[in-house]
Amino acid sequence: MTHGFYVIGSYVLTAAICLSLAVWIYLDGRARQAELKALEGQGIRRRSASAGQDTPA
Repeated sequence: MTHGFYVIGSYVLTAAICLSLAVWIYLDGRARQAELKALEGQGIRRRSASAGQDTPA
């Protein structure tokens, strides 16, 4: 087992990076949703919503 530490370390590092990215994406998504709710609370609507429709997504 001459390369065992290298292989195990690589897997651990890869798993840590993937988990970090997943957590970051999740937290960033929640922050963007909070920003959208705050803007919609101020009366600012998205451009993708047509002017005649007032249905929240």
